[in-house]
Amino acid sequence: MAFTVFREMKPFSQLIFSAFVIILCFLLFMTISLIVAMPVFGIESVINIPSLTDFNDPDNIRMLKYFQVVQSFGLFIVPSIILGWSFHGNFIKYLYLDKTIIFSSVFIVIVLMISALPLINFMGELNAQMELPRWMEVVERWMKATEENAAKLTKAFLDVKTPAGLFFNLFLIAVLPALGEEFLFRGIIQRIFTKITRNIHWGILISAVLFSALHMQFYGFVPRMLLGVMFGYLLIWSGSLWIPIIAHFINNGVVVVVMYYINQNKLNPAIEEIGSTADSYYFAAISLVFVVVLLIVFKRQNGGNSLTLQK
Repeated sequence: MAFTVFREMKPFSQLIFSAFVIILCFLLFMTISLIVAMPVFGIESVINIPSLTDFNDPDNIRMLKYFQVVQSFGLFIVPSIILGWSFHGNFIKYLYLDKTIIFSSVFIVIVLMISALPLINFMGELNAQMELPRWMEVVERWMKATEENAAKLTKAFLDVKTPAGLFFNLFLIAVLPALGEEFLFRGIIQRIFTKITRNIHWGILISAVLFSALHMQFYGFVPRMLLGVMFGYLLIWSGSLWIPIIAHFINNGVVVVVMYYINQNKLNPAIEEIGSTADSYYFAAISLVFVVVLLIVFKRQNGGNSLTLQK
């Protein structure tokens, strides 16, 4: 007999149950991964993870990448599958993974995400200028320290010189986050908050705010939140979670590939800053025009697939 006890839950109960499943899965995966990691990386290395600051040590980076993979499965992918099955019985259908997508829509999304990069850089630069009131100086110092540490770790992760390193980074930084974060934030959380607020737009915005907040990178909060909003509308307009998954993959994957070729001295490092410097602001303006036009084209093309208030 089908297990249906969770299928009639009210939206707020779904939210509480989702938080419980996410926390439980994360703790379970982390516990198992720690047990596995101790003989592989050494007990002392594993114990010292919270205070790890030497990102120049390849062994440290390998260990951190291992835990990043575990986190992707334990915090995002597996909980989303369990919740989709609990709330519907068919997680593929619940997460909108059963919808057919057309090549032209995929092509538009690829061009959209590449065109958006200068605009994202521009928004990131504006966000980085954020200053808190003097009475929040302690909080601001903590935020800046957290941001600097995250930037160092990201740089260390992206510092690969071989094709094998590139492909693993694409798996770690593009494939897993695109699947896991879209499963959870657009497939589960956006749906729940849409039902709680009875408004698609509020569902998109709240899930985008939570999506950005989870990354704990305050000086990149705004561009990441806006990306979350865009991913949310791509889901609503297309009716398929594969579309925001592809968009998320392109956004992360381009960064991985660009950094690989910069490390190979085959690209000018200045390419990372297009749109964020005074002499390239016009690229951000052009980027904005392209983004708006492509979103309009995408919405019109997929008008027949649009989701209404999600049940």
